[in-house]
Amino acid sequence: MTETQAEAGFDIRSLPFPEALRWLRENGEPAERRRDVDTESLRRRFPRLADVTVTDRVVHAPHGPQPARIYRDDMATSSGRALVWVHGGAFMGGYLDMPESNWVALELAARGIPVFAVDYTKCLGDVHYPVPSDDVLAAWEYAREHSAELLGVEPGALLLGGASAGGTLTAGAVARLRDAGAEVPAGLVSVYPAAHPDGGRPGEIPDPASATTQIALNFAGSPEMLADPHVFAGLGSGECFPPTLVVVCEHDGLRPSGEAFAAMLAEAGVDVRVHLELGADHAHINEPADPTALPTIEAIADWIGARA
Repeated sequence: MTETQAEAGFDIRSLPFPEALRWLRENGEPAERRRDVDTESLRRRFPRLADVTVTDRVVHAPHGPQPARIYRDDMATSSGRALVWVHGGAFMGGYLDMPESNWVALELAARGIPVFAVDYTKCLGDVHYPVPSDDVLAAWEYAREHSAELLGVEPGALLLGGASAGGTLTAGAVARLRDAGAEVPAGLVSVYPAAHPDGGRPGEIPDPASATTQIALNFAGSPEMLADPHVFAGLGSGECFPPTLVVVCEHDGLRPSGEAFAAMLAEAGVDVRVHLELGADHAHINEPADPTALPTIEAIADWIGARA
């Protein structure tokens, strides 16, 4: 794909993974093709978002500074909980302005759930695990240290969550915190995650021809790391995980991974709920016009509110 094609609205997701990775290495994030997903457009479309304040921050992570944003609506009835939220993008793309980050955070904040949305280093060039995972952990620790100031809650009321690659990273971060003897979040929100290296076939040997396996290998960095439960939490144990909401989509090729991850947690005695969004496909909460997107956000808000 040429830069001209991208500007004309060519969808990079339609490219084979190696070509998409090469294009992103050379050109960076493609320009947003939609004209109605910036914050001001979202406020016009959804007046309930009018009172949400958005404040930029920077997290000084081990591999370099990462942008972050605080979303609060002090006019909303407080849920007593707040969320650190991590977007997706196949570990090689995504940013804070994408609806999966920005719109989701606006909607949750408007429902009384302050959000700390964070970015991470993308797996381009020579970057692989643990770099983006370290960034997520750094953001989590920053949010805990400053939770009262940033989000108006105590550290023990802070949840962690993410979508797609962000769901993978946050589940892995919980496993890393648990195994380091650190306090885990008050809850985990995992939206259409790839909790296994071949998300369409959890429990089987990863198929090198599978697009999900290619994405997983680029994230993990080596075939050996594909078996590491800190990289893919579905390969490990659910012991000592916090209460967890797993969102899966009816038509998503990664649905088996999310369901297997939830089953692993349930087997370990974790309080886990699976929310199946009928009619939805992967990345549906990155499209505010998708009729299945808002019901998922409402399910997340309801589940978090019940944690109070």
